[in-house]
Amino acid sequence: MMPRTFGTLPDGRAVMQATISGHGLTASVITLGASLQDLRLTGIGHSLVLGFPLLGPYLEEGRYFGAVIGRYANRIARGRAVIDGQELRLDRNQDGRHMLHGGHDGCGTRNWMLADWDESSVALADYLPSGHMGFPGAMLIRATYSILPGPILMLTILATSDDTTYCNFAQHSYFNLDGAETVADHRLTVPAGTYLPVDEDMIPLGAPAPVQGTHLDFRNPVTLGERLGGPRIDHNLCVSSQRRITPRKVAVLQAGGLMMSLRSTEPGLQVYAGEHLAPGAAGLGGRPYGRHAGIALESQLWPDAPHHADYPSARLEPGQLYRQSTVMSFHRGPKG
Repeated sequence: MMPRTFGTLPDGRAVMQATISGHGLTASVITLGASLQDLRLTGIGHSLVLGFPLLGPYLEEGRYFGAVIGRYANRIARGRAVIDGQELRLDRNQDGRHMLHGGHDGCGTRNWMLADWDESSVALADYLPSGHMGFPGAMLIRATYSILPGPILMLTILATSDDTTYCNFAQHSYFNLDGAETVADHRLTVPAGTYLPVDEDMIPLGAPAPVQGTHLDFRNPVTLGERLGGPRIDHNLCVSSQRRITPRKVAVLQAGGLMMSLRSTEPGLQVYAGEHLAPGAAGLGGRPYGRHAGIALESQLWPDAPHHADYPSARLEPGQLYRQSTVMSFHRGPKG
């Protein structure tokens, strides 16, 4: 299917939508934020991700829904960082104190270019000039969504910079596999023995802490409804201490007779249970999304890495290729 116009931004630029399909899976991607707008599996009557049928909500309550966020996903404390002795003054778009998701003009809010597409794959590109949101280095980014046998939806993100910079991308879809109003009946497994404790601004406090005995222990399958009424779930689970070339299993989500296995090259998984979601515009199912309507499973580096020498490094050197692969595999029934 040829890309079509999904809507028009206030400045007159068109936001395009490309739909790809194969092996029983259909995905629609919009250029705003390189966002996964809709994801369907044959025989299931609802989208597997939260999204909106119109552009408007993506500019307000739907910000970051399904987006590729960067150049630095998650938070950098106080909007400050240092590279080779040079202090960086970054955009502080979280309450005027911290950087969140690359700043107010981060990739998750930008209108990417459609670079290439065919029946089962779509590639989008963005260019960030040197100094953008305070980061050094002109950066080229390419994000490719591909449908593979399985069925699998794979996202590959490539980035290069002409100067030393920080680089950390993530895919920010909210998943809901059974189409219910909340993800309370979903079962989540994450093979992480530690997590990053955070302060009231969601900034990491320091070294990883054991998940054992906390509400963040998902090493064995947990029904989310048992945890949603307790402490907030919005933390980085430390799957590993370093990035990998080949994706590893970082999560399994199950509900409604459907299983999603998530694999990624990234050492962290930000698990966010959608506490801030509040009814607004109608979503893809025709009803607004309320609290806990979806769960975000964001594969990425650990947050605030520029301030922690013992965290996996987010440093990207000139000419070095950043490559991230995140693989979403879908299976019916209990078999994984």
